[in-house]
Amino acid sequence: MIHRHWAFLLSLLLPLVLAAGAAFGAPPLVQDALRGATPIPDEARPPLLTNAVNDDQRRTRNYDMQPPIIPHRVDGYQVDRNFNKCLDCHARARTEFSQAVPVSATHYIDRSGKVLAQISTRRYFCQQCHVAQEPVNPLVGNTFEDVDTVLRKAAAPARQ
Repeated sequence: MIHRHWAFLLSLLLPLVLAAGAAFGAPPLVQDALRGATPIPDEARPPLLTNAVNDDQRRTRNYDMQPPIIPHRVDGYQVDRNFNKCLDCHARARTEFSQAVPVSATHYIDRSGKVLAQISTRRYFCQQCHVAQEPVNPLVGNTFEDVDTVLRKAAAPARQ
C-alpha cells in the first residue's frame, strides 16, 4: 500500500520537476578542468598542445618497471611495421655515436623467453609504453606516491 502512494506522488512530481528544469532554459554551465565552461550536451574542444618537452633529461621513474618517458619531441616519427625512427638513435649498435639510452635488453626477448638478435615484434612500437611529455598543468588532481614513499611514511611512526 505504501509503495502505491510513493508511485502516485512521483507521478505527480516528475512532470513538475521536468517543467521547472525546462523553464530555466539551457543546461547549466559546468566548470571543470577537462571541459572548461562548455555545456554538458556540447562537445568540448581539447586544449592545443604546446611544444613537447625537449630537454633530453632523464626523469626519475615513479615505480618499479615503469617505462621511461621520452624526453624529446617525437612528432612526425615514422614507427610502423616497415621502419622505426626511434632505432636510428636507440638501437644498441648506434648508441655509441648518438649517446642515446640504448633499448633495454628486455626488448630483445620474445613471448617464450627466447633471446633474439633483433627487437621483439611485441616491443617494436615504442609509443605503446613510452610517451613524450607536454609542459602543461594536470587536468585532474593526482596524489600518487611511489611505493618507497608509502613504505617510508608507514615506517616513520614505528621508529618514534
